[in-house]
Amino acid sequence: MDTSKKKIAAIITEYRPRSHADVIVSKFLKGFPTDEGLCAPRVEIASMYIDQFPENDMGRAMAQEHGVPIFNSISAALCLGGRELAVDGVLSIGEHGDYAWNEKEQQLYPRRYFMEQICGVMATSKRGVPVFNDKHLSYSWTDALWMYRRAQAVGAAFMGGSSLPVCWRQPWVEHELETPLEEAVAIGFSGLDIYGFHTLEVLQCMVERRRGGETGVAAVTCLEGEAVWRAADEGLWSRDLAEAACATIVDKPEGAMEEHCQNPALFVVEYSDGLRGAVLMLNGYVHDLAYAARVGGQVQACEFHAQGHGGPEGAYAHFSYLSLNVEEMFLSGEAQYPVERTLLTSGILEAALTSRYEGYKRLETPWLDLEYRSYDAFRWRPTGPRPTGACLDPWPPRA
Repeated sequence: MDTSKKKIAAIITEYRPRSHADVIVSKFLKGFPTDEGLCAPRVEIASMYIDQFPENDMGRAMAQEHGVPIFNSISAALCLGGRELAVDGVLSIGEHGDYAWNEKEQQLYPRRYFMEQICGVMATSKRGVPVFNDKHLSYSWTDALWMYRRAQAVGAAFMGGSSLPVCWRQPWVEHELETPLEEAVAIGFSGLDIYGFHTLEVLQCMVERRRGGETGVAAVTCLEGEAVWRAADEGLWSRDLAEAACATIVDKPEGAMEEHCQNPALFVVEYSDGLRGAVLMLNGYVHDLAYAARVGGQVQACEFHAQGHGGPEGAYAHFSYLSLNVEEMFLSGEAQYPVERTLLTSGILEAALTSRYEGYKRLETPWLDLEYRSYDAFRWRPTGPRPTGACLDPWPPRA
């Protein structure tokens, strides 16, 4: 173990090829491919806890290859087998694995349980260290809010979310702080739980930069099928914004979205300050994400491109940029962008799935009265339209 580097515990649901543990923890072990080159890790994975071992588990082999002990409990992993906190940061990767689904089609990952164990060790050790929580904080708003407040209580810097805010954008669009946004649409695809969150993050990382900052969400509605197209006619989402966003997506078929998407889904997000936002899920039409907004009567739009795995596409290098920002938090002790974004998107997603489960009703959300300010700037992000450089090299990198 390199005693000069900060020690990080990786708390994982399962570690198999292409899992989030693979595309995050493996980079902390082997390096971070970026457009500018392969960045060597500046911290060290010192321990792991792995909750489940599927047949294609790779966690044990990776741990053995890199001399990382796997402990039988989260507490032991954070204490390195001792009795007090012995690491300088925690990666909590509660994504993938054999976990139940509820009636709202949310997968019940143990993210709050992980956080309870992590913060319990910090509380008894009287020392908080930075924690990163992969993707949304929880399927439950109550649990997500608890996690946010518990991190504050133990003095732990806290980051969360997905890699979408640090994907490649084409063309490059980044609203200046205090931009007078009028309305915004994010385009996505795939399942409403797994990729609804990703698409909400595309929306939220952009609209949080509007005039006055984030002020919270007053109501959320989910619609599906023909009701989505009717909602455009009723003014609940703007077709011209959606078409402008889709126009930036390189890989999509010819023709209108209705010709390819048999069962669209829509999240209508009514912000407390009057901003109208929408998430439009277009399975069958797109396989990338995009965003468009109206600013001063003009439309601004861009594609959010996430890199594939293997071959010339490299190895999900957008997770390199996510991980480098997390590493920066471990080194500096300060979150690189606000965890409040992750908290709010967690709550919006739960509200949308509740709206769907309860018959697509409009759900007022006074509990989502969350105010925060977006970042001024942060270090690690791509600014080009597509991956280049070491992102395209074979993965894993050769010794």
